[in-house]
Amino acid sequence: MMKQVPRIWVVILVTFVFCLFVLFQINKIDLIETNLQITHQVNNFFISIAASSHNQTLSFTRNANESDGIRAKQPEEEDTDACAGRYIYMHNLPSIFNDDIIKDCRPLIKWFDMCPFMVNSGLGPQVSDSDNTTARVLTVETGSWYSTNQFLLAVIFRERMKHYECLTNDSSLASAVYVPFYAGFDVSRHLWGYNMTVRDELGIKLARWLREKPEWGKMHGRDHFFVTGRIAWDFRRVRDEDSDWGNKLMRLPEFANMTMLAIETTAWANEFAVPYPTYFHPKSLNEIWRWQRKVKSLKREYLFSFVGGPRPNLDGSIRGEIIKQCLASQGNCKFLNCNVNDCDNPVKIMEVFENSVFCLQPSGDSYTRRSIFDSILAGCIPVFFSPGSGYNQYIWYFPKDYTKYSVYIPEKEMRNGTFSLNKFLGGIDMESISRMRNEVAKIIPKIIYTKPGLVGPEKIEDAFEIAVDRTLERVAMVKRMMEEGKDLQSEYSPIKDLKKLEVM
Repeated sequence: MMKQVPRIWVVILVTFVFCLFVLFQINKIDLIETNLQITHQVNNFFISIAASSHNQTLSFTRNANESDGIRAKQPEEEDTDACAGRYIYMHNLPSIFNDDIIKDCRPLIKWFDMCPFMVNSGLGPQVSDSDNTTARVLTVETGSWYSTNQFLLAVIFRERMKHYECLTNDSSLASAVYVPFYAGFDVSRHLWGYNMTVRDELGIKLARWLREKPEWGKMHGRDHFFVTGRIAWDFRRVRDEDSDWGNKLMRLPEFANMTMLAIETTAWANEFAVPYPTYFHPKSLNEIWRWQRKVKSLKREYLFSFVGGPRPNLDGSIRGEIIKQCLASQGNCKFLNCNVNDCDNPVKIMEVFENSVFCLQPSGDSYTRRSIFDSILAGCIPVFFSPGSGYNQYIWYFPKDYTKYSVYIPEKEMRNGTFSLNKFLGGIDMESISRMRNEVAKIIPKIIYTKPGLVGPEKIEDAFEIAVDRTLERVAMVKRMMEEGKDLQSEYSPIKDLKKLEVM
């Protein structure tokens, strides 16, 4: 008969086996965790290398882009609203305020038929590769060159806004309200032969329409903006007399609260100058890079040029002196007289500018000229004679230090007849010329209106994008001032001195 093992020893044995099992499992888990940590560290090592390489690539690409003056829109984090603070609501205006105005396109501007330029959403007729000169002067094979008229900015801007990525139908989300009113064409069709009642009529109707909309009450119109392809002077008639020029749109209380984007401003703080449309409306970054390389590498035949006409009946005009010196320059200057030449021909205009080192930009009927932007597009260094022609106008677009990209010659120097353009411009060294031309090329992306539809990494900060961003910034600033109870008078008063040259 076998001797029985005491029960206590059975309990001890079972407990011992259980403890061994537990210890084994713990060691197994530690080993797995250790392996996982090692694997995770190795993965992180390779991921960090890949990320570093990717960031270096992005940095290189971004730096290369920005060296050409191109700023691509950076992608936002996936879990954030990329449109926060950037939503814009576009009023659906009755057609009498826009489409109906341009349907009858013939009388929009007296002595000039605007109808041919209305095609392609305001870009105008596309320039085709019709001859060797066109192919040499323009990159027409891209299909991005158009005979664009300067007065069609409002139509072009409205079409771009339809494709704006942060356009919303919910006005409660909007940081700004866009009013697609064709104010420029409304005033231009009534400038000659109409009394002030007719000239003011449509603006007064629109002011009433806007005031009755719920969006108006939010900031009483201070978050509203509109765009015009006319100079701001056309909307600030001083007196209510038929003999005075323009209408009183910006003197209406409603519009006095709004922000106006125009091709030229007056002294008022709620007006901001945006570029005149050029002939180039690219649809890709590669097109812009290609064009920049072209204009930077061109061999230029003329030291300086002037495209325009004389103004013999305009008091104080220096154009006559400029033309006289140009014709006497012994071939150093090219003069394209717009009184006898077709200066609406993109090829003729761009050919002169592409062949010139410096392009003269004297004031004409007003401070600014479309020629400023056509010459910059051609890589030609602009020569200004008044701060009001560029420096004090396009503050969102041009470098603050005007010496980087342009030459300034005060008008008074030209009036006394002793200043020599040929001698002065000919004395600028090649290193300075090269440096200024590179800066001019950087400005090109900022002053063109690209075709609608560019998205993602292809999207750039062109003239439209800059105008929208700066307008949103202004509205946000005014809103903060209102919330803090600050005086808004400085933001809606005549405070700018267009004749004063700011010392850099």
